[in-house]
Amino acid sequence: MAASLNHISRESTDINRLAKFYQEMFGFEQVENPDFGDFKVVWLHLPSSSLYLHLIERNPSNNLPEGPWSATSPIADPSHLPRGHHLCFTVSNFQSFLQTLKDKGIQSFQRSLPDGKIKQVFFFDPDGNGLEVASREE
Repeated sequence: MAASLNHISRESTDINRLAKFYQEMFGFEQVENPDFGDFKVVWLHLPSSSLYLHLIERNPSNNLPEGPWSATSPIADPSHLPRGHHLCFTVSNFQSFLQTLKDKGIQSFQRSLPDGKIKQVFFFDPDGNGLEVASREE
């Protein structure tokens, strides 16, 4: 039996804000959303891949923290993300992406691996979910 990744889901109190962020930053496109009746969803697809992102309206009675920023001891410093929970994307133009982060005022942490072939930038989405963009410089 072979397995493959189908989708990643994120719960949010503002799924439209989160959808806009992923569309602007990574080029996700909205696809048809099923009707779940009692809660809203936004389904996104990354056209250059088979990756889907499902944004699910947060259950207001859920007592779990929404992301690192709402946890008991928030860690809003992106320099903690290389060893923390995060999703990683690759972009076609790493320098241009860095400029987009700067233009949007998104705090980030950058580093390169010792061999210099992989550059990384770490940051948070609007709900405090950890993200990385990596570039392999050949």
